Amino acid sequence: MQKTIFWPGMKRGLIAILRGITPPEAGAIADVLVEEGFEALEVPLNSPDPLDSIGTMVRLHGDHALIGGGTMLSVSDVDQVADQGGRLMVSPNVRPAVIAHAISRGMVTMPGVLTPTEAFDALDAGASGLKFFPASVVGPAGIAALMAVLPKGCVAGAVGGVTPDNMGDYVRVGVTTFGLGTAAYRPGDTPDQVRGKARALVSAYDRAIATR
Repeated sequence: MQKTIFWPGMKRGLIAILRGITPPEAGAIADVLVEEGFEALEVPLNSPDPLDSIGTMVRLHGDHALIGGGTMLSVSDVDQVADQGGRLMVSPNVRPAVIAHAISRGMVTMPGVLTPTEAFDALDAGASGLKFFPASVVGPAGIAALMAVLPKGCVAGAVGGVTPDNMGDYVRVGVTTFGLGTAAYRPGDTPDQVRGKARALVSAYDRAIATR
């Protein structure tokens, strides 16, 4: 059976992508997401002062949530996030040296892939899971075709264009992990707005997984 999660103890394969978040709001937004059932939080490194936001979230929720960075492109990026206590490395591409270094720092790794070659290269490098990105380009049918040649049991994630309305379509073809950007958080969102989005996403995920 396809694994749902890539981190032991996680109940849901949901990652909130908090692109554009600022350190002053990081704590309150993280609180809401974790309260509503998100167990993984990603701060892309092209956000304002991302390391400060990651450090804040780790101090608040690092003992019970997987927190780290996105758009991590180099070994230096890995070290900076790991030094803040981050345990999640997400990237838009496959760089085996970056994946290997993240693993050496004890991080969960989810590099971005779009082709069979990239997917196998990521798995050969030891990736914890595969991030099909941008998922909206290949869609569920394209991912299904790729999954047919990948090793059974590998963790498949979809990022880009995922909403509560189409999440079930991805789950039916074997995707069990989702990176959610504006569907979960948009710069300027209030904690109450994020709570409403998170609640809808968690509900959609639980329904999709239960009926797959």
